[in-house]
Amino acid sequence: MTLSKLRIRDFRCINGVELSAHPDFNLIVGSNAAGKTSLLEAIYYLGRGRSFRTGTNIELIRSTADAFTLYAEVAGVKPDDPTQRLGTEVSRGTKLLRMNGETATSASLIAALPVQAIDPEIHELIQGGPEQRRRFLDWGVFHVEHRYIDTWRIYKTALKQRNAALRSSSSRATINAWDEQLINSAKSLDMYRKSFISEFKSQLSSILVDMFPFDIKIGYSQGWRDGIDFATALADSLPRDRILASTQVGPHRADMQLKIEGRSAKHRLSRGQQKLLGSSLVIAQTHFVAKALDRRIVLLVDDPAAELDPAHQERLFSMLQAVPAQLFVTSLDLAGISAEKPGKTFAIEAGNLTALV
Repeated sequence: MTLSKLRIRDFRCINGVELSAHPDFNLIVGSNAAGKTSLLEAIYYLGRGRSFRTGTNIELIRSTADAFTLYAEVAGVKPDDPTQRLGTEVSRGTKLLRMNGETATSASLIAALPVQAIDPEIHELIQGGPEQRRRFLDWGVFHVEHRYIDTWRIYKTALKQRNAALRSSSSRATINAWDEQLINSAKSLDMYRKSFISEFKSQLSSILVDMFPFDIKIGYSQGWRDGIDFATALADSLPRDRILASTQVGPHRADMQLKIEGRSAKHRLSRGQQKLLGSSLVIAQTHFVAKALDRRIVLLVDDPAAELDPAHQERLFSMLQAVPAQLFVTSLDLAGISAEKPGKTFAIEAGNLTALV
Protein backbone atom coordinates (compact mmCIF):
# COMPACT_ATOMS: atom_id res chain seq x y z
CA MET A 1 0.00 0.00 0.00
CA THR A 2 1.39 3.39 -0.99
CA LEU A 3 0.01 6.88 -1.40
CA SER A 4 0.51 7.52 -5.11
CA LYS A 5 -1.18 10.89 -5.59
CA LEU A 6 -2.09 13.75 -3.27
CA ARG A 7 -4.05 16.95 -3.88
CA ILE A 8 -4.40 19.69 -1.27
CA ARG A 9 -6.45 22.86 -1.54
CA ASP A 10 -6.84 25.70 0.98
CA PHE A 11 -5.21 23.77 3.81
CA ARG A 12 -3.18 25.97 6.18
CA CYS A 13 -0.87 28.07 3.98
CA ILE A 14 -1.32 25.80 0.95
CA ASN A 15 -3.50 27.25 -1.80
CA GLY A 16 -3.29 24.34 -4.21
CA VAL A 17 -0.75 21.52 -4.44
CA GLU A 18 -0.62 18.25 -6.35
CA LEU A 19 2.02 15.62 -5.62
CA SER A 20 2.83 12.34 -7.36
CA ALA A 21 4.66 10.44 -4.64
CA HIS A 22 7.46 7.92 -4.81
CA PRO A 23 6.46 4.56 -3.28
CA ASP A 24 9.57 4.46 -1.04
CA PHE A 25 10.97 7.86 -0.06
CA ASN A 26 9.80 11.45 -0.47
CA LEU A 27 11.85 14.40 0.81
CA ILE A 28 10.19 17.80 1.12
CA VAL A 29 12.68 20.67 1.49
CA GLY A 30 11.86 24.27 2.39
CA SER A 31 12.43 27.13 4.78
CA ASN A 32 10.52 27.66 7.99
CA ALA A 33 6.80 28.41 7.47
CA ALA A 34 7.06 27.35 3.81
CA GLY A 35 4.39 24.65 4.20
CA LYS A 36 6.45 21.50 4.82
CA THR A 37 4.67 20.49 8.02
CA SER A 38 1.29 21.47 6.56
CA LEU A 39 1.82 19.01 3.71
CA LEU A 40 2.52 16.18 6.16
CA GLU A 41 -0.40 17.32 8.29
CA ALA A 42 -2.73 17.03 5.28
CA ILE A 43 -1.65 13.42 4.67
CA TYR A 44 -2.11 12.67 8.37
CA TYR A 45 -5.59 14.22 8.33
CA LEU A 46 -6.66 11.98 5.44
CA GLY A 47 -5.49 8.86 7.28
CA ARG A 48 -6.55 9.84 10.80
CA GLY A 49 -9.43 12.28 10.44
CA ARG A 50 -7.64 14.85 12.58
CA SER A 51 -4.46 16.92 12.76
CA PHE A 52 -1.34 16.07 14.76
CA ARG A 53 -0.95 19.78 15.62
CA THR A 54 -4.42 21.03 16.59
CA GLY A 55 -7.82 19.69 17.56
CA THR A 56 -9.70 22.51 15.81
CA ASN A 57 -10.62 22.07 12.14
CA ILE A 58 -11.20 25.80 11.60
CA GLU A 59 -7.50 26.47 12.21
CA LEU A 60 -6.69 24.23 9.23
CA ILE A 61 -8.73 26.23 6.69
CA ARG A 62 -6.67 28.82 4.79
CA SER A 63 -7.57 32.28 6.07
CA THR A 64 -9.04 33.47 2.74
CA ALA A 65 -11.06 30.27 2.12
CA ASP A 66 -14.31 28.81 3.45
CA ALA A 67 -13.21 25.15 3.35
CA PHE A 68 -10.28 22.88 2.64
CA THR A 69 -10.29 19.77 0.46
CA LEU A 70 -7.90 16.81 0.47
CA TYR A 71 -7.73 14.01 -2.06
CA ALA A 72 -5.48 10.96 -2.26
CA GLU A 73 -5.09 7.88 -4.40
CA VAL A 74 -3.80 4.83 -2.55
CA ALA A 75 -2.31 2.01 -4.59
CA GLY A 76 -3.18 -1.53 -3.57
CA VAL A 77 -0.84 -4.07 -2.00
CA LYS A 78 -0.78 -6.25 -5.12
CA PRO A 79 -0.40 -4.98 -8.71
CA ASP A 80 -3.94 -6.01 -9.60
CA ASP A 81 -5.52 -4.48 -6.47
CA PRO A 82 -7.79 -1.50 -7.25
CA THR A 83 -6.65 2.01 -6.36
CA GLN A 84 -8.56 3.51 -3.42
CA ARG A 85 -9.68 7.13 -3.83
CA LEU A 86 -10.00 9.04 -0.56
CA GLY A 87 -11.38 12.54 -0.07
CA THR A 88 -12.10 14.98 2.74
CA GLU A 89 -13.85 18.34 2.60
CA VAL A 90 -14.05 20.43 5.76
CA SER A 91 -15.84 23.77 5.97
CA ARG A 92 -16.51 25.98 8.97
CA GLY A 93 -19.42 23.80 10.02
CA THR A 94 -19.35 20.50 8.15
CA LYS A 95 -17.02 17.61 7.44
CA LEU A 96 -17.52 15.28 4.49
CA LEU A 97 -15.54 12.06 4.02
CA ARG A 98 -15.61 10.11 0.78
CA MET A 99 -14.08 6.87 -0.44
CA ASN A 100 -14.29 5.74 -4.06
CA GLY A 101 -16.98 8.34 -4.71
CA GLU A 102 -19.24 7.36 -1.80
CA THR A 103 -19.77 8.79 1.67
CA ALA A 104 -17.36 7.16 4.10
CA THR A 105 -16.63 6.90 7.80
CA SER A 106 -13.44 7.90 9.60
CA ALA A 107 -12.78 4.21 10.35
CA SER A 108 -12.86 3.28 6.66
CA LEU A 109 -10.31 5.99 5.76
CA ILE A 110 -8.08 5.01 8.69
CA ALA A 111 -8.13 1.41 7.46
CA ALA A 112 -7.45 2.44 3.85
CA LEU A 113 -4.54 4.77 4.67
CA PRO A 114 -2.67 3.65 7.81
CA VAL A 115 -0.43 6.60 8.69
CA GLN A 116 1.96 7.36 11.53
CA ALA A 117 3.94 10.50 12.31
CA ILE A 118 7.16 11.51 14.01
CA ASP A 119 7.12 15.26 14.56
CA PRO A 120 9.24 17.66 16.66
CA GLU A 121 6.78 17.17 19.54
CA ILE A 122 7.16 13.37 19.59
CA HIS A 123 8.83 13.66 23.01
CA GLU A 124 5.32 14.42 24.36
CA LEU A 125 4.53 10.73 23.83
CA ILE A 126 6.91 10.20 26.76
CA GLN A 127 6.60 13.48 28.65
CA GLY A 128 2.89 14.13 28.14
CA GLY A 129 -0.25 12.73 29.73
CA PRO A 130 -1.90 9.32 29.31
CA GLU A 131 -4.27 10.46 26.53
CA GLN A 132 -1.47 10.61 23.95
CA ARG A 133 -0.19 7.16 24.85
CA ARG A 134 -3.73 5.73 24.76
CA ARG A 135 -4.20 7.22 21.29
CA PHE A 136 -0.91 5.71 20.18
CA LEU A 137 -1.87 2.32 21.62
CA ASP A 138 -5.40 2.35 20.21
CA TRP A 139 -4.21 3.10 16.66
CA GLY A 140 -2.13 -0.08 16.75
CA VAL A 141 -4.89 -2.18 18.30
CA PHE A 142 -7.41 -0.88 15.73
CA HIS A 143 -5.28 -2.17 12.85
CA VAL A 144 -4.60 -5.64 14.26
CA GLU A 145 -7.92 -6.35 16.01
CA HIS A 146 -10.85 -5.54 13.73
CA ARG A 147 -13.46 -5.95 16.48
CA TYR A 148 -11.82 -3.19 18.49
CA ILE A 149 -13.50 -0.18 16.88
CA ASP A 150 -17.05 -1.50 17.36
CA THR A 151 -16.31 -2.47 20.96
CA TRP A 152 -14.80 0.96 21.62
CA ARG A 153 -17.93 2.67 20.22
CA ILE A 154 -20.18 0.60 22.50
CA TYR A 155 -18.03 1.49 25.48
CA LYS A 156 -17.96 5.22 24.63
CA THR A 157 -21.74 5.32 24.21
CA ALA A 158 -22.33 3.63 27.56
CA LEU A 159 -19.72 5.86 29.23
CA LYS A 160 -21.32 9.00 27.80
CA GLN A 161 -24.77 7.99 29.06
CA ARG A 162 -23.48 7.00 32.51
CA ASN A 163 -21.62 10.31 32.84
CA ALA A 164 -24.76 12.21 31.82
CA ALA A 165 -26.66 10.41 34.58
CA LEU A 166 -23.92 11.30 37.08
CA ARG A 167 -23.95 14.98 36.06
CA SER A 168 -27.73 15.17 36.49
CA SER A 169 -27.52 13.50 39.95
CA SER A 170 -29.79 10.69 38.77
CA SER A 171 -30.80 7.77 40.93
CA ARG A 172 -28.44 4.86 41.49
CA ALA A 173 -30.69 2.65 39.36
CA THR A 174 -30.45 5.09 36.42
CA ILE A 175 -26.66 5.24 36.71
CA ASN A 176 -26.33 1.46 37.06
CA ALA A 177 -28.53 0.89 34.01
CA TRP A 178 -25.43 1.41 31.85
CA ASP A 179 -23.10 -0.75 33.92
CA GLU A 180 -23.63 -4.07 32.12
CA GLN A 181 -22.84 -2.60 28.71
CA LEU A 182 -19.92 -0.69 30.15
CA ILE A 183 -18.48 -3.72 31.95
CA ASN A 184 -18.78 -6.14 29.03
CA SER A 185 -17.18 -3.76 26.52
CA ALA A 186 -14.49 -2.70 29.01
CA LYS A 187 -13.40 -6.31 29.51
CA SER A 188 -13.05 -6.80 25.77
CA LEU A 189 -11.13 -3.54 25.27
CA ASP A 190 -8.78 -4.45 28.08
CA MET A 191 -8.18 -7.90 26.60
CA TYR A 192 -7.43 -6.47 23.12
CA ARG A 193 -5.00 -3.90 24.51
CA LYS A 194 -3.16 -6.35 26.75
CA SER A 195 -2.79 -8.80 23.89
CA PHE A 196 -1.35 -6.05 21.68
CA ILE A 197 1.09 -4.85 24.37
CA SER A 198 2.25 -8.41 25.02
CA GLU A 199 3.13 -8.97 21.36
CA PHE A 200 4.37 -5.42 20.72
CA LYS A 201 6.93 -5.62 23.55
CA SER A 202 9.26 -7.93 21.66
CA GLN A 203 9.25 -5.72 18.55
CA LEU A 204 10.02 -2.64 20.64
CA SER A 205 12.71 -4.36 22.70
CA SER A 206 14.61 -5.43 19.57
CA ILE A 207 14.79 -1.76 18.52
CA LEU A 208 15.53 -0.25 21.94
CA VAL A 209 18.41 -2.58 22.70
CA ASP A 210 20.43 -0.91 19.93
CA MET A 211 19.28 2.62 20.78
CA PHE A 212 19.80 2.94 24.55
CA PRO A 213 22.49 1.76 26.97
CA PHE A 214 19.86 0.85 29.58
CA ASP A 215 16.79 -1.35 29.80
CA ILE A 216 13.40 0.31 29.15
CA LYS A 217 10.34 -1.61 30.31
CA ILE A 218 6.93 -1.19 28.70
CA GLY A 219 3.80 -1.94 30.71
CA TYR A 220 0.08 -1.29 30.76
CA SER A 221 -2.11 0.25 33.45
CA GLN A 222 -5.68 -0.89 32.76
CA GLY A 223 -7.50 2.09 34.26
CA TRP A 224 -8.59 0.55 37.57
CA ARG A 225 -6.85 -1.06 40.53
CA ASP A 226 -5.00 -4.29 39.85
CA GLY A 227 -6.31 -7.41 41.53
CA ILE A 228 -10.04 -6.66 41.22
CA ASP A 229 -12.41 -7.08 38.31
CA PHE A 230 -13.91 -4.07 36.57
CA ALA A 231 -17.44 -4.65 37.92
CA THR A 232 -16.12 -4.40 41.49
CA ALA A 233 -13.97 -1.38 40.62
CA LEU A 234 -16.97 0.38 39.07
CA ALA A 235 -19.18 -0.28 42.09
CA ASP A 236 -16.47 0.85 44.52
CA SER A 237 -15.93 4.05 42.53
CA LEU A 238 -19.57 5.15 42.51
CA PRO A 239 -19.37 7.50 45.55
CA ARG A 240 -16.37 9.27 44.01
CA ASP A 241 -18.01 9.27 40.57
CA ARG A 242 -21.03 11.06 42.06
CA ILE A 243 -18.83 13.74 43.63
CA LEU A 244 -16.81 14.34 40.45
CA ALA A 245 -19.81 13.78 38.13
CA SER A 246 -17.89 11.43 35.82
CA THR A 247 -16.73 7.81 35.73
CA GLN A 248 -13.26 7.62 37.28
CA VAL A 249 -12.30 4.05 36.36
CA GLY A 250 -12.20 2.14 33.10
CA PRO A 251 -10.28 1.77 29.83
CA HIS A 252 -10.66 5.51 29.19
CA ARG A 253 -8.27 6.03 32.13
CA ALA A 254 -5.68 3.48 30.98
CA ASP A 255 -2.04 4.26 30.28
CA MET A 256 0.93 2.70 28.53
CA GLN A 257 3.83 2.82 30.98
CA LEU A 258 7.51 3.26 30.12
CA LYS A 259 9.98 2.75 32.95
CA ILE A 260 13.72 2.66 33.54
CA GLU A 261 14.83 0.86 36.71
CA GLY A 262 11.33 1.19 38.13
CA ARG A 263 10.98 4.94 37.50
CA SER A 264 8.98 6.70 34.80
CA ALA A 265 11.08 7.24 31.68
CA LYS A 266 10.10 10.91 31.52
CA HIS A 267 11.99 11.52 34.76
CA ARG A 268 15.12 9.72 33.57
CA LEU A 269 15.60 10.87 29.98
CA SER A 270 16.79 14.12 28.42
CA ARG A 271 14.66 15.90 25.82
CA GLY A 272 16.72 14.36 22.99
CA GLN A 273 16.45 10.88 24.53
CA GLN A 274 12.68 11.32 24.92
CA LYS A 275 12.43 12.24 21.25
CA LEU A 276 14.46 9.18 20.30
CA LEU A 277 12.32 6.93 22.51
CA GLY A 278 9.08 8.39 21.10
CA SER A 279 10.42 7.86 17.57
CA SER A 280 11.41 4.30 18.49
CA LEU A 281 7.85 3.60 19.68
CA VAL A 282 6.39 4.84 16.39
CA ILE A 283 8.91 2.92 14.30
CA ALA A 284 8.39 -0.28 16.31
CA GLN A 285 4.63 0.06 15.91
CA THR A 286 5.12 0.64 12.18
CA HIS A 287 7.04 -2.64 11.93
CA PHE A 288 4.43 -4.46 14.03
CA VAL A 289 1.33 -3.18 12.20
CA ALA A 290 2.89 -3.55 8.74
CA LYS A 291 3.65 -7.19 9.51
CA ALA A 292 0.16 -7.82 10.93
CA LEU A 293 -1.52 -6.24 7.87
CA ASP A 294 1.02 -7.67 5.41
CA ARG A 295 1.34 -4.21 3.87
CA ARG A 296 3.43 -1.09 4.24
CA ILE A 297 2.06 2.00 5.93
CA VAL A 298 2.80 5.70 5.47
CA LEU A 299 5.29 7.21 7.90
CA LEU A 300 5.57 11.01 8.14
CA VAL A 301 8.81 12.38 9.62
CA ASP A 302 8.83 16.14 10.25
CA ASP A 303 12.26 17.74 10.62
CA PRO A 304 13.97 14.65 12.08
CA ALA A 305 17.20 16.55 12.90
CA ALA A 306 15.46 19.06 15.18
CA GLU A 307 16.84 19.06 18.75
CA LEU A 308 18.93 15.94 18.17
CA ASP A 309 22.69 15.86 18.44
CA PRO A 310 24.66 14.15 15.62
CA ALA A 311 24.80 10.81 17.46
CA HIS A 312 21.03 10.74 18.04
CA GLN A 313 20.40 11.84 14.44
CA GLU A 314 22.51 8.97 13.17
CA ARG A 315 20.57 6.49 15.32
CA LEU A 316 17.22 7.82 14.10
CA PHE A 317 18.22 7.76 10.42
CA SER A 318 19.51 4.24 10.88
CA MET A 319 16.11 3.12 12.18
CA LEU A 320 14.29 4.89 9.33
CA GLN A 321 16.28 3.03 6.67
CA ALA A 322 14.78 -0.30 7.73
CA VAL A 323 11.20 0.74 8.41
CA PRO A 324 8.56 -1.03 6.23
CA ALA A 325 6.84 2.17 5.17
CA GLN A 326 6.48 4.80 2.49
CA LEU A 327 8.40 7.73 3.95
CA PHE A 328 7.60 11.44 3.71
CA VAL A 329 10.40 13.43 5.35
CA THR A 330 10.79 17.20 5.71
CA SER A 331 14.01 19.18 6.09
CA LEU A 332 15.25 22.76 5.92
CA ASP A 333 17.79 21.66 3.30
CA LEU A 334 19.40 18.60 1.76
CA ALA A 335 22.31 18.60 4.19
CA GLY A 336 22.16 16.06 6.98
CA ILE A 337 19.46 13.87 5.43
CA SER A 338 20.90 10.41 5.07
CA ALA A 339 18.63 8.38 2.79
CA GLU A 340 19.63 5.09 1.22
CA LYS A 341 16.21 4.41 -0.29
CA PRO A 342 15.40 5.56 -3.85
CA GLY A 343 12.93 8.39 -3.97
CA LYS A 344 11.87 11.89 -4.97
CA THR A 345 12.77 15.33 -3.68
CA PHE A 346 10.36 18.27 -3.64
CA ALA A 347 10.89 21.93 -2.79
CA ILE A 348 8.11 23.90 -1.13
CA GLU A 349 7.98 27.67 -0.74
CA ALA A 350 5.01 29.81 0.30
CA GLY A 351 2.77 26.76 -0.06
CA ASN A 352 3.88 26.03 -3.64
CA LEU A 353 5.48 22.64 -4.44
CA THR A 354 8.08 21.87 -7.09
CA ALA A 355 9.54 18.45 -7.91
CA LEU A 356 13.35 18.58 -7.94
CA VAL A 357 14.25 14.94 -8.61
